[in-house]
Amino acid sequence: GAPPRQFVQSLFQLRMIVEPAAAELAAVSRTTQQLSRMGHALERMAEHGLPTAEGQKADEEFHSIILEATGNELLFSLAASIAAAVRWTTFFKYRVSRQFSDPMPSHRAIFDAIANGDAAAAREATVALVRQAQLDTELALRSKS
Repeated sequence: GAPPRQFVQSLFQLRMIVEPAAAELAAVSRTTQQLSRMGHALERMAEHGLPTAEGQKADEEFHSIILEATGNELLFSLAASIAAAVRWTTFFKYRVSRQFSDPMPSHRAIFDAIANGDAAAAREATVALVRQAQLDTELALRSKS
């Protein structure tokens, strides 16, 4: 069944508080190895698609690597919580039969901004991604009600 709306709102509040700031920090702190791993996760997301288990795993890895790339061990300790939020919301929205906006361009924009060391663009792209995911998830909840 559908989760309580308050729970979904809490997940997206967590994501909106943590992920844009993490992307911003990752843009100035990431290593070439982390960037390479992030790019590989992005490629796997595109190859498999987010409706698949393989694509969802790559999505979780992408977001976890961003947290790792901040260089802040306390932020990185939130990786499991953020991955769970990403996993849950992605899984739920793809359970309904509606087509959602393609999140790949937003993921690419985040990757490009981090690769280019553009902290402001990384934050902005992450905010856009999380907002769209929230809209899609809320639409999925409404369609299940």
